[in-house]
Amino acid sequence: MSFVDWAARFSRETKQEARKVTWPSKKETTVTTIIVFIMIAIVALFLMLADGLISEAIKLILALGAK
Repeated sequence: MSFVDWAARFSRETKQEARKVTWPSKKETTVTTIIVFIMIAIVALFLMLADGLISEAIKLILALGAK
């Protein structure tokens, strides 16, 4: 099979598979996007809090060692 034959077959099969896909509606996409952004904000706040707590704990440990 030549490259041209392979490429043509690949293209046909790709188009056939793309027709089988059930694409989400605009509403589903919007809701999912909003949920993702909310989760990103929650995780960012959690990581910010954890970072602050770890930073303070390290400062405390280093301060105890400096005495």
